[in-house]
Amino acid sequence: VMESMGAEFLNECREDGADVTPCLSRLGKEGIFFPNTYATGTRSVRGLEAISTSLPPLPGMSILRQEGNEHLQTIGSIFRDKGYDLKWIYGGYGYFDNMNYFFGNNGFQVLDRNSMDDSEVTHSTIWGVCDEDLFRRAVREADESCGRGKPFLQVVFTTSNHRPYTYPEGRIDIPSHTGRMGAVKYADYAVGAFVEEARTKPWFDNTLFVFVGDHGAGSAGKQALNPETHRIFSIFYAPALLKPERRDTPVSQIDVLPTLLGLLNWPYDAAFYGKDALKPSYQSRYFVSNYQYIGYLKGKDMVVLKPQRGVEFFRDGEAVEPDGRMKELEREAVYYYQHASGWRTSLKE
Repeated sequence: VMESMGAEFLNECREDGADVTPCLSRLGKEGIFFPNTYATGTRSVRGLEAISTSLPPLPGMSILRQEGNEHLQTIGSIFRDKGYDLKWIYGGYGYFDNMNYFFGNNGFQVLDRNSMDDSEVTHSTIWGVCDEDLFRRAVREADESCGRGKPFLQVVFTTSNHRPYTYPEGRIDIPSHTGRMGAVKYADYAVGAFVEEARTKPWFDNTLFVFVGDHGAGSAGKQALNPETHRIFSIFYAPALLKPERRDTPVSQIDVLPTLLGLLNWPYDAAFYGKDALKPSYQSRYFVSNYQYIGYLKGKDMVVLKPQRGVEFFRDGEAVEPDGRMKELEREAVYYYQHASGWRTSLKE
């Protein structure tokens, strides 16, 4: 899970021609690539919620920060029941936003900055260790699981693409502490170094890597909700197991988990709201939100649900009066969000 890694940073999306994501661009071409994935929110806890629970973004706080979020049906419960080691690996202090509590109470071994010896750290900021240090720890933990004969699931969350945008010198051609583009290019470099180190390991050919942003880099726009600022990307990478494929269809961040389980060919019994985006029956729809407003989109149409039963309709980014199609979209949105509000019951193990 990559901090603030919006699709606008991909080389193919850059109008200035800047080469800031050579590694991720290559992995996208070598894996199954969804360049039009849409994050459910604008903060990290929303991305972690979507990826781990496949739940639409309810108004207010993410469930990572709410009471009653223990022992849920999550990515962890599915892999745990298959006998996997579960590890949550974060370069910062995971008490922030209740992340350690959530993952620790849903089956994961918690490994954050407190678990890292100073000898492991080459560079850090207030947010955590640099991505290279984090990925080295992830590889070490993979080796440890593999050495015990255990398959493993790791949820690894990066921090380097975040203010103050500092990172080890000499890695890329943009000096540290000079702005966002340097942090993006360093984060991309660290991903490339991670994959190359993993490639030397006995577990590499039997491992499926998923790279996905937690949210985009910004949220400002002319509307209460701006879908274009939620656009991220997702990559499923396993060169020994998966044929390269590009899917331009818009997909939701909550579809990442069901798509992963589909690639593993695992049936599961869980109340996930996402869908396997690789199935022929997949129908594109996605969810966006901020603290107050929640949106639901199909094609060029968007309905925004607001406090006190307020509702707005947009087509091609412009406010419109609702027609029959829009009213049906509103009914679907209300159904999704109202049903998802019962997550304490529906997701309970």
